[in-house]
Amino acid sequence: MSLVGKIPVSLLTGFLGSGKTTLLNRLVRHPGMARALVVINEFGEIGLDHDLVERATDDMVLLQSGCLCCTVRSDVIETLLDMLNKVKRGEVKPFERVVIETTGLADPAPILQAFMSDPQMTRYFALDGVIATVDAVAGAATLDRHVEAVKQAAVADRLLITKADLPEATRATLEPRLRRLNPGAPIRAIAPDDEVDPALLFDVGLYDPASKSLDVRRWLDDEKYLEQAHHGHDHAHDHGHHQAPDVNRHDAHIRAVCLTFDAPIAGETLDRWLNALLRLRGPDLLRFKAIVNVAELPGPLVLHGVQHVIHPPLALKQWPSEDRRTRMVFITYDIDEALLRESFRDTVAALA
Repeated sequence: MSLVGKIPVSLLTGFLGSGKTTLLNRLVRHPGMARALVVINEFGEIGLDHDLVERATDDMVLLQSGCLCCTVRSDVIETLLDMLNKVKRGEVKPFERVVIETTGLADPAPILQAFMSDPQMTRYFALDGVIATVDAVAGAATLDRHVEAVKQAAVADRLLITKADLPEATRATLEPRLRRLNPGAPIRAIAPDDEVDPALLFDVGLYDPASKSLDVRRWLDDEKYLEQAHHGHDHAHDHGHHQAPDVNRHDAHIRAVCLTFDAPIAGETLDRWLNALLRLRGPDLLRFKAIVNVAELPGPLVLHGVQHVIHPPLALKQWPSEDRRTRMVFITYDIDEALLRESFRDTVAALA
């Protein structure tokens, strides 16, 4: 399976009032978005600037930048396939990127799963990454009260702290909290007047357009997870010792874990272990990335999963570096490193 030639898809998420609409208004003005398809939930809710809109129909809005904003009248799969058909019929110009804006209360997992499991989606589209906006003023309180907001931040590939210029912003405490939740995601603070370059948000997936190749090391970024654990900031231990118990704090349930294995893993062991994890704890495996040294394969196997769905595995012909270790990055809910390692050992023992 090749990612080359597929249309990259980015998911823009963030809790209610976190600044998704403001960010989207800025993005669609940028020349780098001229060939993008922007999919929103309902046009009436997005509040796009009127001077951006060139013309509108019941299901589509053409922006002055050349972007197409398509409202989701059905599900995402039907919407995107319909847009591809309109391109083939010459009704709309070809697009080179898709940005999907979710509702503020949405769990991003179902949309991510659609791009991993649906054959038509995997044929035409490649999941690039998740961008999450977090309000610098109300973000901490939102994370305290709403587990959906915590999950949005935890699975993101890029985190944007909005409203960072306001005097009541809590960036000094919010940013370390986000780093504990999601060590692998770069964090950028933006103010209302800042220009947002799409290059800072997109092309974070496996395929790197700059090098025209698969950049597994950049995509996995396991060093950040290992560094956090090495310095004693592993999320599984941090909150219980350093903060007073708080039933409203959902952070303590989220774990960012990186497992490494020096020896190659038998294919049957890997298959049985992951199937057991997905069957027993699928909803709690928020996100999973891995490069695996499979004993029977000449090169590594790249895996990417969200909850109970794993993207079709990608077998590479050669390793991206001299490091031949298996490295697995997990973002989980109430699953710690000890449980993951124990379940792996149990699988090995059962097969032995």
